[in-house]
Amino acid sequence: MQVDVLDIKGQKTGRTVELPAEVFGIEPNDHVIYLAVKQYMGAQRQGTHKVKTRAEVQGASRKLHKQKGTGGARKGNIRNPLYKGGGTIFGPKPHGYDTKLNRKVKDLAKISALSYKAKENAILVVEDITLDAPKTKSLVDVMGALNISNKKTILVLPEYNDNVYLSTRNVPNVASTLLADINTYDIMNADVLVLTEGTAKIFADDELVEA
Repeated sequence: MQVDVLDIKGQKTGRTVELPAEVFGIEPNDHVIYLAVKQYMGAQRQGTHKVKTRAEVQGASRKLHKQKGTGGARKGNIRNPLYKGGGTIFGPKPHGYDTKLNRKVKDLAKISALSYKAKENAILVVEDITLDAPKTKSLVDVMGALNISNKKTILVLPEYNDNVYLSTRNVPNVASTLLADINTYDIMNADVLVLTEGTAKIFADDELVEA
């Protein structure tokens, strides 16, 4: 898959990058994408939900009245779950939502997501962005030149760049990430995937970094 390299003004530089078909041209597997996204979203949950059982709520433990002879139903103590202020039956307790996926499954999910973006023509390759200082306006201008200002965009960098990271932090629909940190959820959640030329060359050299 040949992709033109654009400059920060949105114009073709005359250079192209070959994105490998084994990463960007496979038949996507929807189920493994679902599993990877489910794992990611589950890992974001704190799992600190908690309710009190009848053993934990406040209230006396004395029997409300004698068992027989009252004409009414038998009753235990005031902490009975049927009473207001009583404990909760089978309520949630703290637990994790982490699930395990094999490395091959996670890799297939990531490649499937990249192939979807390639099919949708939602991948742009831009020359390496270098900013002299953190400046949000400079990055907004680049996004405008690429005609993706109103699209949810993820900028994939080959290595950490403090100026680019700080510049994207204040743009609501733009996020930057390292190639080593990219995951299936980020890819599927974005409308456009912007690869810097350095990142694209890593793909072209078959040096995909696993995350």
